[in-house]
Amino acid sequence: MPVKLNLAKRNKMKNKNLTWKEAFSASPGPASSKEAAILTLKGLCMGSADIIPGVSGGTIALITGIYSQLLRAIKSIGLEMAGKLLKFDVRGALSEVHIRFLLSLFAGIILAILSLARLMNFLLHNYPVPTWSLFFGLIAASIFVVGRQVRGWIGNPGFWFIAGTVAAYFIVGMIPVSTPEKLWFIFISGVIAICAMILPGISGAFILLILGKYEFITGTLKNPFIQNNMLIIIVFCAGCAVGLLGFSRILNYFLENYYNSALAFLTGLMTGSMQKIWPWKEVLSSKIIRGKEHVMAYSNVLPKELDAEFFFAVSLVIFGFILVISLERLTMDKT
Repeated sequence: MPVKLNLAKRNKMKNKNLTWKEAFSASPGPASSKEAAILTLKGLCMGSADIIPGVSGGTIALITGIYSQLLRAIKSIGLEMAGKLLKFDVRGALSEVHIRFLLSLFAGIILAILSLARLMNFLLHNYPVPTWSLFFGLIAASIFVVGRQVRGWIGNPGFWFIAGTVAAYFIVGMIPVSTPEKLWFIFISGVIAICAMILPGISGAFILLILGKYEFITGTLKNPFIQNNMLIIIVFCAGCAVGLLGFSRILNYFLENYYNSALAFLTGLMTGSMQKIWPWKEVLSSKIIRGKEHVMAYSNVLPKELDAEFFFAVSLVIFGFILVISLERLTMDKT
């Protein structure tokens, strides 16, 4: 999807007082309501992925062609914007931020988190094999789509692919632990989780599960207006903001300067995470946390019977794979 950067317009407006409309239109983002709707839909898909331990919203951003735009948009919230805010030039600050892109995308993400969290939780608990089968097909196709963009696998790209695969394999294989509920740790959890959330292949929700804070944070979201819960949410969001603004710049730097190796590393992250998404699992140990059972350790197994559920699961893997390939071709046609 093309994004209008309006650079000439922004340069022209730098030395004049902007109206609110001019400041908003100077911001890079969708050029039409149709493009805004498509971007919001991509945000909806990202938000749906982010609430699932094991699936990354960053993967969705990568396969839908908006990953680099997302990092640039986050990077636009920087020193120039802060400097104008300190001078009380709010409209000038607004023109520096990719506000139209971020508003469209985050509208979809927030809508997904608020509306689909209960549905995804229901599907994962009641229909785990079909649900994970669909995700398996989605991620398998994502690896194919992103991997074929790497120009040559010999040398640095091959090394970084292996490094990403090994890193993700061990991260998603970690067993969730019990951790403190102090505000300083909530802040750190936000920093780490948001970094994982924008990395393809590593789920921020799963990182929270590893840190022992998934149920704790989601529990506060059910009753956000209780005073203590509100404080926890604010501290967690502050950690997310710090992590997002800092880590996105690091990712953006590597994509701009070492694109091929960075893409190979991201492909490796998705490949290494596949063990978490394998549909057929055997629970080794579990623990009751806040009245709900959470799997602490499991092993991947082969399906026991070639029954109707097996063939349905396979059909969902194929459907998920075709869906991503079709989405990629549709995205390429739009650019």
